[in-house]
Amino acid sequence: MAKSDLPISFGTWQSAIGILREFSLMSTLLIPADVSDPVNARILAVSEDRIAGFVRDPIGDIARQSGIEPGVVIERIAAMLRAGTIRRVRQTLMATNLAQGALVAWSVPPEKLNSAFEWMFQRDPFSGHVVIRSTDAPIAGSKYRLWTTLKVPQGFSMERHCRHLCAQTGAEHFKIMPAKRLFVLGVGHVRRRGLEPGSKADQPADVIQTGIVELSELDWRVLIPLKREIEPEEISQELWAGRAKEAGISLEEFCRVAEDLNRRGVIGRFSTFLEHVKPLADGQRVTKFNALFHWAVLAGREIEAGREVGRFHIMTHAYWREGGAEFNHVNVMGVAHGTDKELLLAHKRAMDEHFSAIGIPVSYTNVFWGGRSEIKPSEISPREYERWCAEQGLE
Repeated sequence: MAKSDLPISFGTWQSAIGILREFSLMSTLLIPADVSDPVNARILAVSEDRIAGFVRDPIGDIARQSGIEPGVVIERIAAMLRAGTIRRVRQTLMATNLAQGALVAWSVPPEKLNSAFEWMFQRDPFSGHVVIRSTDAPIAGSKYRLWTTLKVPQGFSMERHCRHLCAQTGAEHFKIMPAKRLFVLGVGHVRRRGLEPGSKADQPADVIQTGIVELSELDWRVLIPLKREIEPEEISQELWAGRAKEAGISLEEFCRVAEDLNRRGVIGRFSTFLEHVKPLADGQRVTKFNALFHWAVLAGREIEAGREVGRFHIMTHAYWREGGAEFNHVNVMGVAHGTDKELLLAHKRAMDEHFSAIGIPVSYTNVFWGGRSEIKPSEISPREYERWCAEQGLE
């Protein structure tokens, strides 16, 4: 019998399988997972906020826009997600069209500030962004250190929800500021790196309405699995097949319902989310400073001013919200991120100068800087709200 014809022992098979597993793990570890890698940067410049609405093959769209092969896009996004460079991948929703939404500022005694932060982040699934903010000088509204985004499903009271959070956290006052209009809603930290102050679009930003959309039982059956975070193993060009199966319908019907929700203004974007402030697994920071800009403009000119703020490329969010007397009647707000505080202030000066140049008077302006922050998607399901109320002992 030739030596090559000898049967392979069980132990030899085990050793071979072990070697293959180690090789697979090493291959995964060898895939670049940092944002500075040029291929990853090209992918992230698209995948952070360039895939608008619902698309049947978001991976294919990322590949086409970035010029990277679909197989490489899949490999790189999965590797970055496993490494923690990307903190989540998901289909976002226009939650302001599905539930009452607001930015809420909280006045909390200093000794309770961190515990209130933890309670809202860990125990309130309806609070999304949770941020401790400060100002460079003690000015109007500076006592409001804790800021959250809050979504309360249709049929429930945001005021009562906030009162309950006060009772649980020791917050003394709160200010609810719903968005009357949106002008910018995106992220795109990677593609915003290196922007020159004053960089802006040729035209003012579009106006995004915030009306509530009524959903059917089938709509919810599709929406719930659609919005859930995507695991590394799911990333493929057949991204929605498993979610359709979960919803108990065909892939074609799942996509048809999702496309209808998209037409009705319910769907946001498909996105890979990076950490805003916290260091990535390799120690890099995508951003370091989170600035909430405030402007008070003449009543009646809020939409015009908001569209002008929204045309500046540095802005990740811009909206019309009423701050009231506590915030010197601020009515236009926006968020920008960066790694250099002075550069962010230069961006804001460029916007202030633009307001002056086009004849939009500003009676008050300020910057609230973000410190400690945590971000999670706000829950919007009425069923989940009822379950949470029962756990909290609420009606």
